[in-house]
Amino acid sequence: MSEQEKEIQTVTLPALALRGMTVFPNMMLHFDVGREISVKALDESMTSGTPIFLVAQRDIAVESPKEKDLCRIGTICNVRQILRLPGDNVRVMVEGAARGRMHRLTQLTPYLAAEVEEIVPEEPVRGSAKTEALIRQTYELFERYVELAPKMTPDLLLNLISSEDPGYIADYIAQNIVMRTGDKQSILEELRPVRRLEKLFRQLRQELEVLELELDMQNRVREGMNRNQRDYYLREQLKVIQQELGEGEAGGDSEIAEYRQAIEKAKLPEEVSQKLLKEVSRLEKQPFGSAEATVLRNYLDVCLELPWNKKTKERADVEAVRKALDNDHYGLEKVKERILEFVAVKQLAPDLKGQIICLVGPPGVGKTSIAMSMAKAMNRKLARISLGGVHDEAEIRGHRKTYIGAMPGRIIAGIRQAGSSNPLLLLDEIDKLGSDHRGDPADALLEVLDGEQNSTFRDHFLEVPYDLSDVLFITTANTLDTIPRPLLDRMEVIELSSYTDEEKLQIAKRHLLPKELKRHGLKKSQLKLTDGALREIITGYTKESGVRILERKLGAVCRKVAMRVVSDGVKSVSITGDNVEEFLGIRRYHPERLPRTEQVGVVNGLAWTSVGGELLEVEVNVVPGSGKLELTGNLGDVMKESAHAAYSYIRSRADRLGIEADFYQKKDIHVHFPEGAVPKDGPSAGIAITTAMVSALTNTPVRRELAMTGEVTLRGRVLAIGGLKEKTMAALRNGIRTVILPAENEKDLEEIDQTVRAALHFLPVEQVDAVLAYALGLDVTQGAGQLPEAPAEASPAAGGISIHQ
Repeated sequence: MSEQEKEIQTVTLPALALRGMTVFPNMMLHFDVGREISVKALDESMTSGTPIFLVAQRDIAVESPKEKDLCRIGTICNVRQILRLPGDNVRVMVEGAARGRMHRLTQLTPYLAAEVEEIVPEEPVRGSAKTEALIRQTYELFERYVELAPKMTPDLLLNLISSEDPGYIADYIAQNIVMRTGDKQSILEELRPVRRLEKLFRQLRQELEVLELELDMQNRVREGMNRNQRDYYLREQLKVIQQELGEGEAGGDSEIAEYRQAIEKAKLPEEVSQKLLKEVSRLEKQPFGSAEATVLRNYLDVCLELPWNKKTKERADVEAVRKALDNDHYGLEKVKERILEFVAVKQLAPDLKGQIICLVGPPGVGKTSIAMSMAKAMNRKLARISLGGVHDEAEIRGHRKTYIGAMPGRIIAGIRQAGSSNPLLLLDEIDKLGSDHRGDPADALLEVLDGEQNSTFRDHFLEVPYDLSDVLFITTANTLDTIPRPLLDRMEVIELSSYTDEEKLQIAKRHLLPKELKRHGLKKSQLKLTDGALREIITGYTKESGVRILERKLGAVCRKVAMRVVSDGVKSVSITGDNVEEFLGIRRYHPERLPRTEQVGVVNGLAWTSVGGELLEVEVNVVPGSGKLELTGNLGDVMKESAHAAYSYIRSRADRLGIEADFYQKKDIHVHFPEGAVPKDGPSAGIAITTAMVSALTNTPVRRELAMTGEVTLRGRVLAIGGLKEKTMAALRNGIRTVILPAENEKDLEEIDQTVRAALHFLPVEQVDAVLAYALGLDVTQGAGQLPEAPAEASPAAGGISIHQ
């Protein structure tokens, strides 16, 4: 029997899916319909005279809804009016009749049709006191809502006061207030009238709170706008008055306010803040179009762009810095050790100030790149300032801001560029500073590179002190000779010496070759360069302390290989020491070939150059004459003096050397240094000249595979020299086995590369007598004569140092 009743209660009606709205029973509502299936459902309802089922769509984005897209509870409505609008739209007026429950959709096209069961409302019962209280509270809330909500008319309350049905009241209010579609649907689905009103009451109270908050915000905005409009009106009046008086500028007030606001936000030191506010006040009083106003704006902009309180978080981690330096650089152990010591101290004492490091060494040994790696490892911003050729003090300290084209100095500009008050400032080529009538920039750097003074560094442009104590200064130079002593005194010098051939090989393999392959678009498989080829390039095509020319030669090889890959279709090129000439041409440099036999009057000296060490031959010839001493070979004054000192020493020791006492009257001596086009000077060829003269005068051959360096005095003492590392590397490169050096330089042997120390014998000497005894086999302590043979070479002592008594 129940099944029959159920069948009787279920009817098939055309259905219309609502998007973003809900229709309640006993309510009249009009809305626009645009979808074709919805319009056809309305037409079917009007044609057949049957009601239509309006049901909410769960997701409003779905264009063709299915049964799963629709809610189950909707409203059975009667269509009262249909109005056709332009653009295929329809405006329809419907009246809700009753709630309905959808069982299923019977069709989807050409319109939706659904089996709907009409939900019979509960019979109204006599209301309890609780229900009456709920109705009254709902009235009060709705009355407040009507007062506050826009587009709500008071006659809505009149239609509601006469009703005592909680279900009708809930439906009426829900239909007429602004609520989310989901909230309205939940009220529609609530079938118990009192529960429905309770749910509506909660929703209405929440909506009223939101409405009151919106109204409060609108009032505040309106008040602010009124105040701003008043201020704007007064400001515009003031601007017009100032323009009439020629004392103002359009937009000036907002500009002044922006400057003051920026100064306040920057949290500057008190002295700086007061200075800038004073300048802003001056700018405010400047007449329209004033040139001084432009100067003041530029000054304020520069000052406010400086990172007064901005700092990067420094990474004072020894291991991290060590890893970064090792990844970027091969060798340079002493330099890395000093930098790591600095980081370690920084780790223990973060407030340590006044660390200024000067990296000195030949071109291309990695001074600048070391500083860049240090900045990256320590998480400091890097600003590079090239000082080469700077000859104006204003380049460092800046110009007075009253001058046309005034700007801050390079130090402040570098900090501004870095955007941090604790950057690493790299002062490149500090040894190439110039000076002229406009001042000496080296004098200006005295304050910058002094930890006691630079906390209050004053740039002429800023006119206020700027704290440089958190800046880490790294300077680079090729030589210390041209750096003024007071400036050099403020820096800790770290020397980067020349690379050995083995170090150059490792640098080429680990850094230069991969970099050049990437630059030239080559893969590792397309170019195979053996160690032998690299050694051949290093020794035969480069002659430098650093690796710049080596890098260029590797680039030249990569270009040749790229040409073969593109033009000839070659997949891979292998280069060995034997076929390097195919890519780089004829070998440019050849090692000095030592004579096969011992020669008279020819001695190998050792010289230091800016690109490393070199073997320097000294030739002496003795001919009958009147005792003249001739010097050739493009010699400087110091080397000429060394030759005269050697000559005087030989005359004083002639009897013990087995030389005729009157040789200086009967024989002419010609001292020559080959490669006359190359200027030569320096105090380290004295013992080489002495040995060559004695060899020529006594007709005694000089030992092969021997080189020497050291200055000589009139009394025969051997004085210390510099550049020992480069000189010993040159000796090894040219096949020398034994090196004679001053005894005072014996301590410097610890700094020589292990490879060089192991391959050479070193003979420290204090007197020229010991040099002659070893090089010529002369015994100058017991009178004239020649030893039967030279002392045998002793085996290397610990550390590769051989000492012969």
